[in-house]
Amino acid sequence: MTDTEQLTKRLPNDIGGTSSDPIVWSDHEMAPWEKRCHALADVLDFHKIINTEEKRRGVESLGSEMVGKLTYYERWIVCFANLLYQKQILHPSDLARKMDEVAARFAEPAPSAES
Repeated sequence: MTDTEQLTKRLPNDIGGTSSDPIVWSDHEMAPWEKRCHALADVLDFHKIINTEEKRRGVESLGSEMVGKLTYYERWIVCFANLLYQKQILHPSDLARKMDEVAARFAEPAPSAES
Protein backbone atom coordinates (compact mmCIF):
# COMPACT_ATOMS: atom_id res chain seq x y z
CA MET A 1 0.00 0.00 0.00
CA THR A 2 1.41 3.42 -0.94
CA ASP A 3 1.67 6.28 1.57
CA THR A 4 -1.24 8.04 -0.14
CA GLU A 5 -3.39 4.91 0.04
CA GLN A 6 -2.58 4.55 3.73
CA LEU A 7 -3.58 8.15 4.40
CA THR A 8 -6.91 7.73 2.66
CA LYS A 9 -7.79 4.24 3.86
CA ARG A 10 -6.65 4.24 7.48
CA LEU A 11 -8.25 6.06 10.36
CA PRO A 12 -5.89 7.71 12.87
CA ASN A 13 -6.30 4.88 15.36
CA ASP A 14 -5.81 2.14 12.73
CA ILE A 15 -2.16 1.43 13.49
CA GLY A 16 -2.10 -2.32 12.92
CA GLY A 17 1.04 -3.41 11.08
CA THR A 18 2.85 -0.10 11.49
CA SER A 19 6.11 0.18 13.38
CA SER A 20 6.22 1.91 16.74
CA ASP A 21 8.00 1.97 20.07
CA PRO A 22 7.11 -0.78 22.55
CA ILE A 23 4.04 -0.14 24.66
CA VAL A 24 4.90 0.80 28.23
CA TRP A 25 2.16 -0.45 30.54
CA SER A 26 1.67 1.38 33.79
CA ASP A 27 -1.18 1.92 36.19
CA HIS A 28 -1.62 5.46 37.38
CA GLU A 29 -4.09 7.41 39.43
CA MET A 30 -6.35 9.55 37.29
CA ALA A 31 -5.81 13.28 37.69
CA PRO A 32 -8.84 15.21 39.02
CA TRP A 33 -9.46 16.79 35.60
CA GLU A 34 -9.43 13.33 33.98
CA LYS A 35 -12.06 12.13 36.45
CA ARG A 36 -14.18 15.19 35.66
CA CYS A 37 -13.75 14.54 31.94
CA HIS A 38 -14.93 10.95 32.38
CA ALA A 39 -17.91 12.16 34.43
CA LEU A 40 -18.70 14.70 31.71
CA ALA A 41 -18.72 11.89 29.13
CA ASP A 42 -21.21 9.99 31.29
CA VAL A 43 -23.44 13.06 31.72
CA LEU A 44 -23.39 13.87 27.98
CA ASP A 45 -24.31 10.26 27.20
CA PHE A 46 -26.99 10.03 29.92
CA HIS A 47 -28.69 13.16 28.58
CA LYS A 48 -28.34 11.85 25.00
CA ILE A 49 -26.24 14.85 23.94
CA ILE A 50 -23.17 12.89 22.75
CA ASN A 51 -23.20 9.11 22.45
CA THR A 52 -20.32 6.65 22.35
CA GLU A 53 -20.38 6.38 18.55
CA GLU A 54 -20.21 10.16 18.15
CA LYS A 55 -17.31 10.29 20.59
CA ARG A 56 -15.45 7.58 18.66
CA ARG A 57 -16.05 9.37 15.36
CA GLY A 58 -15.09 12.68 16.92
CA VAL A 59 -11.77 11.36 18.21
CA GLU A 60 -10.99 9.71 14.86
CA SER A 61 -11.75 12.95 13.04
CA LEU A 62 -9.01 14.74 14.99
CA GLY A 63 -6.47 13.28 12.59
CA SER A 64 -3.44 11.13 13.23
CA GLU A 65 -1.16 14.00 14.29
CA MET A 66 -3.47 15.18 17.08
CA VAL A 67 -4.36 11.64 18.10
CA GLY A 68 -0.65 10.87 18.37
CA LYS A 69 0.18 13.95 20.44
CA LEU A 70 -2.81 14.34 22.77
CA THR A 71 -3.37 12.18 25.83
CA TYR A 72 -6.43 9.96 26.06
CA TYR A 73 -8.57 12.46 27.95
CA GLU A 74 -7.24 15.46 26.01
CA ARG A 75 -8.66 13.79 22.90
CA TRP A 76 -12.00 13.41 24.64
CA ILE A 77 -12.11 17.08 25.67
CA VAL A 78 -11.29 18.34 22.16
CA CYS A 79 -13.82 15.92 20.71
CA PHE A 80 -16.57 17.04 23.11
CA ALA A 81 -15.93 20.70 22.34
CA ASN A 82 -16.01 20.06 18.57
CA LEU A 83 -19.23 18.05 18.79
CA LEU A 84 -20.91 20.63 21.02
CA TYR A 85 -19.89 23.37 18.56
CA GLN A 86 -21.32 21.35 15.65
CA LYS A 87 -24.59 20.83 17.53
CA GLN A 88 -24.65 24.57 18.38
CA ILE A 89 -24.92 23.77 22.09
CA LEU A 90 -21.66 25.53 22.88
CA HIS A 91 -19.97 28.48 21.21
CA PRO A 92 -16.18 28.90 21.20
CA SER A 93 -16.51 32.30 22.89
CA ASP A 94 -18.50 30.71 25.75
CA LEU A 95 -15.77 28.13 26.27
CA ALA A 96 -13.02 30.77 26.09
CA ARG A 97 -14.84 32.94 28.64
CA LYS A 98 -15.22 30.01 31.05
CA MET A 99 -11.57 29.00 30.60
CA ASP A 100 -10.51 32.58 31.45
CA GLU A 101 -12.76 32.48 34.52
CA VAL A 102 -11.19 29.23 35.75
CA ALA A 103 -7.65 30.47 35.03
CA ALA A 104 -8.36 33.62 37.07
CA ARG A 105 -9.38 31.48 40.06
CA PHE A 106 -5.96 29.87 40.07
CA ALA A 107 -4.13 33.16 39.51
CA GLU A 108 -5.60 34.83 42.60
CA PRO A 109 -3.79 34.25 45.89
CA ALA A 110 -5.78 32.18 48.35
CA PRO A 111 -7.34 34.28 51.13
CA SER A 112 -5.38 34.11 54.36
CA ALA A 113 -6.90 33.09 57.69
CA GLU A 114 -6.16 36.60 59.05
CA SER A 115 -8.41 38.34 56.50
